[in-house]
Amino acid sequence: MKSTTISELAKELGVSVSTVSRALNGKSVVKEDTRQMVLEAAEKYCYVPNEIARSLKKSSTKTMAVVLPDISETFFGTIVKEIDRVVSGQGYMLILADTHENADNEKKYLDMLYTRRVDALVLATVDCSGSTVRRFMESGAPVVFIDNVPDLQELDAVTIDNRQASRMAVECLAAHGHRRIAVIAGSEKETTGVDRLAGYEEAMAERNIPVDRKLVAYGNYKWESGYLQMKRLLALRKENPFSAVYAISEKMTYGAMRAIAESGLRVPEDISVVGFDIHQVGMEPRQKITSVRQPEVEIGRRVGELLLRRLADLGEKEDQAGHRRLLLDPFLEEGETVGVF
Repeated sequence: MKSTTISELAKELGVSVSTVSRALNGKSVVKEDTRQMVLEAAEKYCYVPNEIARSLKKSSTKTMAVVLPDISETFFGTIVKEIDRVVSGQGYMLILADTHENADNEKKYLDMLYTRRVDALVLATVDCSGSTVRRFMESGAPVVFIDNVPDLQELDAVTIDNRQASRMAVECLAAHGHRRIAVIAGSEKETTGVDRLAGYEEAMAERNIPVDRKLVAYGNYKWESGYLQMKRLLALRKENPFSAVYAISEKMTYGAMRAIAESGLRVPEDISVVGFDIHQVGMEPRQKITSVRQPEVEIGRRVGELLLRRLADLGEKEDQAGHRRLLLDPFLEEGETVGVF
């Protein structure tokens, strides 16, 4: 049976739309007999409010939303393409939103998608408190996290082992004789930033290499911050020497490489560089950068499969398979930017 709208419900009962709304939301004063009349009519005429939990029980919009901090990053683009390949075969379409690394934008999009009744959500959150997505998750709609994971007890996520990724970067540099290794880290408020820095520190400690806090710089994953932080590290290089740098994002790696070149230094002859998620599709420099990589296609495939499984579970028994946090292995792609020290 086709669900009715709130206007149609009000017309059928001979009351105003606002009266129906107040009766349904339970937050305003309405006579009890009026409230019961509205609730009974809503059930009779299959009224479906704009909340995901109700919509999933009665209908499907056949849409999934993917909310990302920066859709220009090849990493996210590859994941989205693979998710689409998996779910489109089941008739689902994707809605894509870019938060520009802004928690307020994230909340705005999530609120909008909540009322649009999308069937499921993929989120690379910038609000690791989980406050922006909590209502969405409580509605019962499947939510799968990628990249950053919020501080919530029960959730579905597909990510890499970010600590292991940084350990691989340090191991590569240490194997070439480097001990004074600078790092351009990410936000201390995001799990990717925290875990990648922790992996760097753990790998240094395993090799009895002291971590010099003056060689730890913090960026925001963007080109400009990689460039500026590398400039700062180079300006202090006489007092705090280093022979190598590890940048934990693609764009920061490119920014750091530009800063090194502008300083008249050569890679890897003067400074060795290990980057993160380097794709180098039409990007400078032309020199192939040694990089830690994430299995983006596998991430997208696993996310798509998990979403379909969760939606199938809703038709039978919610959380039938339990929550899953899939931790995939990163890999090191060797290039031309690490030299022997």
